[in-house]
Amino acid sequence: MIDLGISKIALIGAVALIVIGPEKLPRVARTVGTLLGKAQRYVSDVKAEVSRSMELDELKKMKESVEGAARDVENSIQTQASDFESSWAEATQTAITASEPEPPIYKHPKKNWRLKQGATPQWYKARNGVRTKALSGAARVARHRPQRLS
Repeated sequence: MIDLGISKIALIGAVALIVIGPEKLPRVARTVGTLLGKAQRYVSDVKAEVSRSMELDELKKMKESVEGAARDVENSIQTQASDFESSWAEATQTAITASEPEPPIYKHPKKNWRLKQGATPQWYKARNGVRTKALSGAARVARHRPQRLS
């Protein structure tokens, strides 16, 4: 850029004072200051716009590279899946043609494993008269109500 030292700025100020005059110099200095400020803001806006466009180009390139990598991964997965499916089909065909018996289907050893069972066996409860079923209130009243003689 322009190399301006203090001596050069003082020389420019003295020439401006002589040429413009002391009455108009403050107004001209303010005008020059505002114009320089506007020019600096314009230059900084242009620089910011250029840097944004460069970052946008870089992001586009990065996006394209990521999309390309994703396509490559997808293609490799599809080829591996098709290879696996074909090998699985061959393996199952050989198993079916060999007429090997199918393995038994797993069945849980208890009949209904979701029901909670107590530790006391049912035969012991039946022998000793332990109640195994809950009675509702109405059934309990009906059970203990004296029988009508009719």
